[in-house]
Amino acid sequence: MRKFYADLHIHIGRASSGKPVKITAARDLTFENIAKECATRKGIDIAGVVDCGSQAVMQDIDALVDSGEMEELPGGGLRYRGATTVILGCELETAEDDGSASHHVSYFANREQLEVFVGFLRRLVTNLDLSSQRCRAPARELLRMAAAAGGVFVPAHAFTPHRSPYGSCVRRLSEMFGDDGVADLAALELGLSADSHLADRIAELRELTLLSNSDAHSLPRIAREYNVLWLEEASLQEVLWALRRERGRKVTANYGLDPRLGKYHRTFCLECEQIAHADPPALCCPLCSKERIVKGVLDRIAEIADYPEPRPPEHRPPYNYQVPLQFLPGIGAVSLGRLLNRFGTEMSVLHDTDRGELELVVGKKLADLIVQAREGVLPLLAGGGGRYGKAVADNSDTQISMGW
Repeated sequence: MRKFYADLHIHIGRASSGKPVKITAARDLTFENIAKECATRKGIDIAGVVDCGSQAVMQDIDALVDSGEMEELPGGGLRYRGATTVILGCELETAEDDGSASHHVSYFANREQLEVFVGFLRRLVTNLDLSSQRCRAPARELLRMAAAAGGVFVPAHAFTPHRSPYGSCVRRLSEMFGDDGVADLAALELGLSADSHLADRIAELRELTLLSNSDAHSLPRIAREYNVLWLEEASLQEVLWALRRERGRKVTANYGLDPRLGKYHRTFCLECEQIAHADPPALCCPLCSKERIVKGVLDRIAEIADYPEPRPPEHRPPYNYQVPLQFLPGIGAVSLGRLLNRFGTEMSVLHDTDRGELELVVGKKLADLIVQAREGVLPLLAGGGGRYGKAVADNSDTQISMGW
């Protein structure tokens, strides 16, 4: 067995025909371009594409298989040019009994399972051709439908204040799924404003594997967060064994932005338009005392936590803070091209290349920044209310944007 890099939440902006899929995503974010970016530039071995329920996307998938560019794997997934495995996924928004809503991703081994799932959805979703559409069913029912189709079910960006289980629906997953339903979840996706240290203040998450995915809306944002999996091969069956920690498979590390860089980390006052800096939980504005706020992830977790400090289970892998190359000041198209031409992929640059080799290609200043990003030691300004946090290079005014 060996390690595989996996980003399991990537959106499609357009089908190859030009038909919109994710309205807020880049036009060049097509199914094939995602596979190509992961294989040739990012070094991502397993990519979860979460808009495969669209008929236009299914047509793109069929065309790639028919042309021989992709092959179906016995263990589930599509292998692109012998390199990256693409897992077919479908993200949907639920309609909970109390009127709240949350996003969840279901993954499928092949086109046949996906078709069964889409068949269940036809009476519940108005427009299946668009991404993350509202499903007129609660999460527990969506979980049941995904399982009936043979799929793997994962709550998405679980703590964000908009359309997430903890952030906008419930204080405990057991309220949403029941105790038996929580046991049926494959994993939980943290989201950009959270990490495993924060999640491990909630007792019911001790048995769940935690995922850090990019939720990318453009090609450069792929792998801004990702996971390292210990597998025999890159297939959905192996991924599921890793999430369940079975047969020696497991998630060995999470890599992601420091939660302070997420756009919902701290509470934001919609009146003052200021991010809260008071001790969490900030449940109203510390300046004007009004409750017209967007509650931050840190503040929400502090509000509902079982423990004042993290209590990670023995199986929890390390969470490593890391800023992607494209977000570092001075790493433009030319510098990035030099790095990829010399070292192959972004994963190689971030994980395997020593400082001396980096200096030979991009000089000492940029090499130092890359190593600081690798080690998670860049100074940070916290985000909130839909505004991303910023990394500040060398304590100067040079700031790094973390946008979609």
